[in-house]
Amino acid sequence: MTINTAGTTAFYARARGDMTALRRTAETTQGQLATGERLQRSSDDPVAASRLRMLARADRLAEVDISNTNRASGDLSLADSALTSIADLVTRVRDLAIQAGSETLNGKQRAAIGIEVGEIHTQLVALANTRDMGGHALFGGATTGAAYAVDGAGQAVYIGTANAGEVELGEGQTVIRSLTGPEIFEVDVNGTPANLLGMVKDLSLALAGGVADPALAAREALGGLTSGVESVAINQTVVGARLVWLDFVAGRQTDMGETRAAETAEKGGVDIAEAMIRLQETMTVLQASQAGFARLSGLSLFDHIR
Repeated sequence: MTINTAGTTAFYARARGDMTALRRTAETTQGQLATGERLQRSSDDPVAASRLRMLARADRLAEVDISNTNRASGDLSLADSALTSIADLVTRVRDLAIQAGSETLNGKQRAAIGIEVGEIHTQLVALANTRDMGGHALFGGATTGAAYAVDGAGQAVYIGTANAGEVELGEGQTVIRSLTGPEIFEVDVNGTPANLLGMVKDLSLALAGGVADPALAAREALGGLTSGVESVAINQTVVGARLVWLDFVAGRQTDMGETRAAETAEKGGVDIAEAMIRLQETMTVLQASQAGFARLSGLSLFDHIR
């Protein structure tokens, strides 16, 4: 007797193919749940995969822009703090000059005031050499060392570059990261350019007896010191405006990042609840298929011949 096995072979092949497909579907869904990503490979959805690559590239570029924005904000915050201290010190020198200009003081009292003014000059030079977040001169432009050096006469000399430099913020936007020393300390006194650090140093020397009439020197210094206070105040306003601009840019960067994240989730993310339901459904069908296959494959024609 000849037994035809074609039907049996087809049955096993079909059952094997169906269960393999169900296992693959389950494995794919499990992978999506594990990674949170709908696409396991670009061929799953070429259009969505291409968009996701563009979004990922935009995120990488945005990281650089955000880092630059944070660095610029940090440098400008340091500049704002330094300017506040400089304004306080220059205001103190002006007050001391008013005192020293009084004819009621004697030479020793003026000399004592001169010592304090000299100490303030030292503090001002230290503030002029404030370092930025990268450890470079905050007010020295592009120089990596100090912005000011003190010469043999005790005068502070600017040794930085002419420009503070710009920081790229993305989308064609830039911000000047700080100020240069001359922008802060070079002032106009009745149409004549003068250096604020030099004026403070000269005043300290004058009060120590370096000139014939220290009281007159103190009174004459008042105009330059007042201009110095005004100059520092103007620069504080400039720095404050830049910080406000950076806050706006940072807010926009955050909004754009959230927009990209939302689109990424829409294009390539997986709905966890839906995927879990789909996985449960697939596993139920797979288990039922396996049970049905085991039962059918155990049947024999001889079981029905009694």
